[in-house]
Amino acid sequence: MTAGSSAPIGVFDSGIGGLTVAHAIIQHLPNERIIYFGDTARVPYGPKSPDTVRRYSREIAGFLVAQGVKTIVVACNTATAHALPTLQEEWEVPVIGVVEPGARAAVNATRSGHVGVIGTAGTIKSGAYERALRALRPSLRVTARACPLFVPLVEEGWVDHDVTRMVAREYLEPLREAEVDALVLGCTHYPLLKTLLAEVLGDDVRLIDSAEETARETSRILRERGLEAPASAAPVGGHRFFASDDPLQFLQLGQRFLGDVIEGVQVQTLG
Repeated sequence: MTAGSSAPIGVFDSGIGGLTVAHAIIQHLPNERIIYFGDTARVPYGPKSPDTVRRYSREIAGFLVAQGVKTIVVACNTATAHALPTLQEEWEVPVIGVVEPGARAAVNATRSGHVGVIGTAGTIKSGAYERALRALRPSLRVTARACPLFVPLVEEGWVDHDVTRMVAREYLEPLREAEVDALVLGCTHYPLLKTLLAEVLGDDVRLIDSAEETARETSRILRERGLEAPASAAPVGGHRFFASDDPLQFLQLGQRFLGDVIEGVQVQTLG
């Protein structure tokens, strides 16, 4: 059965990082309700095989569809890279990933034709952003860099800390030397570091926030499908958050991303 415009938007991630996407959707689409699933029992997805990531993603998508969502946003770069086509084939509801919106924004932003991408080791190894960028502009030069320490630093709350600044300088030096003029933040934790990254890179580099771009893409697709909640609507029942393990830690960390929008977290085990 097809969900109507009053149905919620499903968002999922391997953990809590996708809350930056949920936050952007809430900001851009204040009349919408969110159902968020963080697979905290099986995080991280990056080191896992593509087949395993697809299996996890299918289980979560099935859970969200059973909750009556009208669209699914895959707020995980690794799951987008490995599972997006499968989910789009299997479900009638629109399924949106985080890679293509960010790539499209980077292509539009670059003046020199040289784009940088930072992400987790799994996302960078997948080559998903390079493929998406070059599909849009084959002549584009792409410099990609894995930045694995950024995720634990964000989760520690060190978004404006000398240690994080030192790590950022080390990670970003090859991108500075390559003179990229647009940088895709290819991990959903990284938007929380935007101020620090801008400080390290300078004003000449445009930071592409995949969370913001994915929210805009979600808005566009809902509008095209006639699925936007009415402007007069209020998010009845509020937003709902699920985690597959350790809901207290999810709540504590999640409040760094969303503040008191998260009032509680329900446990839902899968697999």
